[in-house]
Parts: sequence; structure tokens; C-alpha cells
Amino acid sequence: MYLIDTNIFLEILLNQAKKEFCKSYLTSKIGKIVISDFSLHSIGVILFRNKRFELYNSFIADILPKIRLVSLPKDSYYKVQNFANQFNLDFDDSYQVAVAESFNLTIATMDADFNKVGKQHKIDYLN
Repeated sequence: MYLIDTNIFLEILLNQAKKEFCKSYLTSKIGKIVISDFSLHSIGVILFRNKRFELYNSFIADILPKIRLVSLPKDSYYKVQNFANQFNLDFDDSYQVAVAESFNLTIATMDADFNKVGKQHKIDYLN
């Protein structure tokens, strides 16, 4: 199972350079895709900031029926701070690592910050 990082969805939604590559990756992982609640909220914040309300609604209507949405278990929130200190990550990346560890997921990302955790956690880098 793959925890898809926010940047992969945003690459598609914001029509950026690696859009087609990210679409192809997601298509190849159908049935194995997980998104964290934090990613879903972050995507909403960015799309709303850009006044892309309808795009957000289209995104959730398209994606939510096809993927698993997970939240960090209450007893795992302390891990966010631990990962931030251990790997020098910001909150959102630390949260993703904590979710991935809690659910035994591979993180799929284009974020180079995850290079710091690759030896201890499963990371699938999209380049």
C-alpha cells in the first residue's frame, strides 16, 4: 500500500510539469492508494487559496471513492515530533512518516526531504 504525498496530487491538480507522470503512477497503483487526512486538508487549503473551489469538489468526488483515507491514530501523535527531531523534517513531512509507520505504508513522493528517512522507512521516489 502506498501513502501518496500531497505533492503528487498537487502536480496533477495544478497542471504542473510532471502531471502526466504522476497520473501514470497513480493509475499503476489503483487499489493500493492511501491518502492522509492531512494531505487532503492541505490540498483543500491550497486550492481554496487559489479560489479553485470547484476543482477541490471534483477532486474529492473523483478520488475518495477509489482510495483509502487514513488519520494518524491518537496514540501516535507523539511520533510527529520525534520524526521532526530525528530527521530534521517539517510538520507535514513528519506527519506523513508517522502515518506511514502506523499503517505500514510506503510513502510515494517527489519531495527530496524524504531522502533523510529512506534508510528507516519505505519511500518510493517519483523523479
